[in-house]
Amino acid sequence: MTNHMDQLDEPLHFGRALMSWILPGLGQCMAGHRRRGIFAMIAILGMFFCGLLIGGVDSVDRKEDPLWFYAQAAAGPIAFAADWANSGLLKTGRVGELVESPPSNPRAAPTMVSTFKTVTVANEVGILYCALAGLMNVVVVLDALKRPSALAQGGWKGS
Repeated sequence: MTNHMDQLDEPLHFGRALMSWILPGLGQCMAGHRRRGIFAMIAILGMFFCGLLIGGVDSVDRKEDPLWFYAQAAAGPIAFAADWANSGLLKTGRVGELVESPPSNPRAAPTMVSTFKTVTVANEVGILYCALAGLMNVVVVLDALKRPSALAQGGWKGS
């Protein structure tokens, strides 16, 4: 069992934290805690992909939902790739047909939306799943920042 003061003296591992942001769980694997890293990777990426599966790729949108995107961006570059797919493929009409959306203001010009845009509660659930995956990754990044390596804890445990 480690002493409380020993944990305070542990240096911060910024490289591992960055690697955990790029690919969730990679920082834990680099520290020798492979099982912990693989479980984190499966959980975070699984939740993010479930969000995309439920709500569609338009669940990640930094222009229409900027506050939600802050949480989603914490999941790593995968959130930026999903946002690119949304803005570069769906909103431009490269995938799906663009149709007029009924305007909320009768005097405003109608907006064009893709036929692949999800407009039901499923989109909101997808947004929430992707945001929760990002917030889970914040915890994993902070864990990688402070967790000592497996060798420093008294041997290679793989957990």
